[in-house]
Amino acid sequence: MIVIYHCMSARSFRPLWMLEELGLAYELIMLPFPPRVLEPGYLELNPLGTIPLLIDGQTRMTESAAMCQYLCAVHGPTPLQVEPGEAAFGAYLNFLHFGEATLTFPQTLVVRYSRLEPEERRIPSVAEDYVRWFLSRLRTLEPLLAHQDYLCAGRFTAADVSVGYALFLAQQLGLEPRFKPAVLSYWRRLQERDAFARALTAQSRAAREQGVPLSLATDG
Repeated sequence: MIVIYHCMSARSFRPLWMLEELGLAYELIMLPFPPRVLEPGYLELNPLGTIPLLIDGQTRMTESAAMCQYLCAVHGPTPLQVEPGEAAFGAYLNFLHFGEATLTFPQTLVVRYSRLEPEERRIPSVAEDYVRWFLSRLRTLEPLLAHQDYLCAGRFTAADVSVGYALFLAQQLGLEPRFKPAVLSYWRRLQERDAFARALTAQSRAAREQGVPLSLATDG
């Protein structure tokens, strides 16, 4: 049984969504945010104190985009993975990591300086700077998505899960009205996927059952 440690709407939503896309059985353990502070025992499992943590047998992983790639590779074959022999393999890997390194990173700083820091340490101008950073990089997808439904290989892949989480987080931050038309249409397509809806339901149900607040988190 795959075990995933998750905070509401955190980066761990990526592997949760992937597990639902692949139809794999898993145990979802919800933690309060930030777990390194509110769940000190978690540090014994993950010394980084970050979310996510995925355990699959002897495998232990802490990077959400890498988990998407791992789940496809180990629990495939699946069309969610682009194989090395396919022309879009390089684009697939690039978008898979673009979703985290380029799109999610600036948003975590928006969250920090607009929501997480104590009131006296919040810096709205810094938060808005990183909003602009995120949106400028997101706009690079607009010409591509104006001509195709998904990022690469002519189909929905794990790369769309990775980028899709960044859009999900942006929606939580109230940035969806600032999406360009093609990106907005793409985001709406992703939300129509059954696995996306199941992942949303799974995290809410598990949070209620485990007594964890239904609030935004981004750690990990």
